[in-house]
Amino acid sequence: MDAQHPGQPQPAPLLPGPLVDETWLAARLDDPGLVILDATALLPSPRHDGDYRSGSGHAQWAERHIPGSRHADLTGDLSDHSAPHHFAVPPPDELAAALRRLGVRDGSAVVAYDSAGGIWAARLWWMLRAVSVPAAVLDGGRQAWEAAGHPVATGEAKPLRDPGPLTLVPRPGLWAGLDEVDAISRGDRPGALVCALPPSGFDGTAPTRYARRGHIPGSRSLPGRGLLDDFGRFLPRAELAARVGAVLTADESPVVVYCGGGISAAGTALALTLLGREDVALYDGSLEEWSQDPARPIVLGR
Repeated sequence: MDAQHPGQPQPAPLLPGPLVDETWLAARLDDPGLVILDATALLPSPRHDGDYRSGSGHAQWAERHIPGSRHADLTGDLSDHSAPHHFAVPPPDELAAALRRLGVRDGSAVVAYDSAGGIWAARLWWMLRAVSVPAAVLDGGRQAWEAAGHPVATGEAKPLRDPGPLTLVPRPGLWAGLDEVDAISRGDRPGALVCALPPSGFDGTAPTRYARRGHIPGSRSLPGRGLLDDFGRFLPRAELAARVGAVLTADESPVVVYCGGGISAAGTALALTLLGREDVALYDGSLEEWSQDPARPIVLGR
């Protein structure tokens, strides 16, 4: 905080893009305009169909985290619990209040990370992108931070003072709803549906935590985890472009990504954004919402 202007926000650090590395972050760890948020949540693999379990990653964050970070609970006040599906994005006023409690204000930039391959950080990044809050994802997450020899902290964060106002400016076209997805699936509207689930989730050979197995008719498989290397970092641009290009062509627009609950889909949306696509929307309800209505078709197999 500027000592001569105690109520004035510091300008946000200039983010180099939607992805930063641990070297960039370490050099700016004490920047007062930077807010570091650990978005880790728990979502165990289903043991049988309908086995839905999720939990906060707060305890894991408290045990080991990047110094100065706070835990952003995507199972708590960063979800709309009145929605018919989990992890639904909150209304703007609720989202703004939750972000302010994490220290985000006008003039802030956010770096999101997690300890689970980047999908939770990507989900938070997409939520922030959709309301015009400058944000980036730490490539490789906490593992990359620790592997580079940077320090970690433990315990709870210090109480925050009122960070000041936060003005959210929603950006149109970043979220897709059920009707839009249904119209694209039936061919009544242009666009491409992309499923970010693993292959066994797409073809229905593995148990699902949702009502029914399979994928939305007309969608293509582009697993979010397949866009990362063995260390949890995004693949080099040429390799990323090749994997995406095997599924999508440049003239197919818009691209609507989904998964089970809008989490892995955010990782795929981030990959598409890294490749320069600006026509990407995320279906927030994803298969959890789609599968609830038995009248809506679901396809098994490839």
